[in-house]
Amino acid sequence: MLSKRSIRGKFIWQLVLASAALIAIFSTLLYNYIKHSLYQEIEEGLIRQAKYIVTTIPDQRAGSKIDSFYLQNTLNINVEVIPKPPQIDSVSYNVIRGGNRVYAILYYPYSFTEQTYLKIKKDITSISKLLNKIHKIVLIANILSFAFIIIYAFFISNILTTYITSFTKKLADMNENMLTPIKIEHLPIELQPLGRSINMLINRIQTFVKYQKELFIGVAHELKTPLAVMKLKNEVTLIKQRTPQEYIETIKLNIKSINEMNKMIENVLKIGRQEGDHFEPPVQMDVISLLNEKANNYKLLAEQENKELITDLKPHKYKTTIQPTLVNHILQNFIQNAIKFTPEGGKILLKSYPVEEGLKIEVIDEGPGIDESLDLFAPFKRSGEKSGVGLGLFLAKSAADAMGAHIEIKNRTDETGAVASLVIPSTLACPIC
Repeated sequence: MLSKRSIRGKFIWQLVLASAALIAIFSTLLYNYIKHSLYQEIEEGLIRQAKYIVTTIPDQRAGSKIDSFYLQNTLNINVEVIPKPPQIDSVSYNVIRGGNRVYAILYYPYSFTEQTYLKIKKDITSISKLLNKIHKIVLIANILSFAFIIIYAFFISNILTTYITSFTKKLADMNENMLTPIKIEHLPIELQPLGRSINMLINRIQTFVKYQKELFIGVAHELKTPLAVMKLKNEVTLIKQRTPQEYIETIKLNIKSINEMNKMIENVLKIGRQEGDHFEPPVQMDVISLLNEKANNYKLLAEQENKELITDLKPHKYKTTIQPTLVNHILQNFIQNAIKFTPEGGKILLKSYPVEEGLKIEVIDEGPGIDESLDLFAPFKRSGEKSGVGLGLFLAKSAADAMGAHIEIKNRTDETGAVASLVIPSTLACPIC
């Protein structure tokens, strides 16, 4: 028994109903065409016979009687002359039943002066029986065709759902330790886009699981080390009597370590909050307007550190559907890093321009550059001598992946800094779009 929510069941019944309706309509039209053709041929035959009687037996107009016996034996018709029937102005033809017999009757003008008509009657019972046989054959053919359609629908549905069933089984057997891409080349052309989408999802899950594991290990390591240092310092301090100043120095060092751990915990909390931002409803907005707004805020921050933030935003407007909070996470990290690593008196360039994929946003600094051999988007990966927890780029990468965008960091071609770029596709692959 197929469920009402089954795709296969819906396909089978839709195919059966559509095919059955098509066959029923076609067979009905065919039967009616055969019936109409036979009756039309009888009518045309009777009209020819009426014309023959009128043209070849002119003495009948003088009042002589029609030789019905002769016409019955020669033309197989019953003919008589009658007064003009009411409501008949020209040739009239119809089919009637009389007992178990079927007759075709034709009224044909005979004498204009006497206002008489020929009434020609022909027994067409044999043709009626033939039509009944044809009707039964059509009904039996419809029943057999309907049975064949049901069998064929089950067969076709099995073929069409084979790949979907395979998808379902493969995905059901997967877990975070057994995520293997689907071989797209083995799929029909129609299902290849679905296969590519599933492979992209698998890749994102693998990356997410990998980063989550690294994050948990990193958090444990980053918190364990300062705690161990604090414990050791306290133990050393308590070994012998110290001066008040030495106790104060130890407490200050402990407070510094606690502040560093608090900063790390705040970043871990940001990751948790950002998981909620992934489900922020996307809205249609002007990205260039958003960039100008954020640039004005960060210009003040750059000026406080004796640095300059310059903008070169093109085109004048670029409307698309985005999740603004996630875009803000990425811009904030890029610009804050650029300000941090750019020396005093240096310049940071916020640039945007259209590309084939959509809109590309670049933040170009004048810092020392990066080590391109490192995966800077992994948690707790740091580059340069500046202090930091190493979670900012991890957050930026997570935000970009969530909305289907692409980010990248590389050194400038003139080797005088780094370029952090974000490509916002013209159609974002947001899971909730």
